[in-house]
Amino acid sequence: MNTNEEIAEALVALLRTGNFEEAVKTFFDKDAISTEPESSNIPEVKGLDAILEKGEQFRNSVEAWHGIMVSGPIISENFFAIQLKVDLTFKGQEPSSMDEIIVYQLVEGKIKKEQFFY
Repeated sequence: MNTNEEIAEALVALLRTGNFEEAVKTFFDKDAISTEPESSNIPEVKGLDAILEKGEQFRNSVEAWHGIMVSGPIISENFFAIQLKVDLTFKGQEPSSMDEIIVYQLVEGKIKKEQFFY
């Protein structure tokens, strides 16, 4: 992958098939940062291992996945953004939906930061 557009499109393709862990391992820098709103359980984690662990904790909290929609990326020089909609059921809860925007910062062909807005 050479261009930011190719990286963004490849990441979206993995997310659309539910391959979240592979997407992180493939495209994230080892020192990447993942941030969520302050009200979240984990507002910020640093480093590839911590991001992978956060993703695993999230997936382990889900009882059932009902649907996922990932928009095509909106790409600028060093950033791209996607919309992610997920219908799921967390363990012990009623079915729910998540609708968020994720902004990714690219540096030298790797994602250095992801930021969630919801």
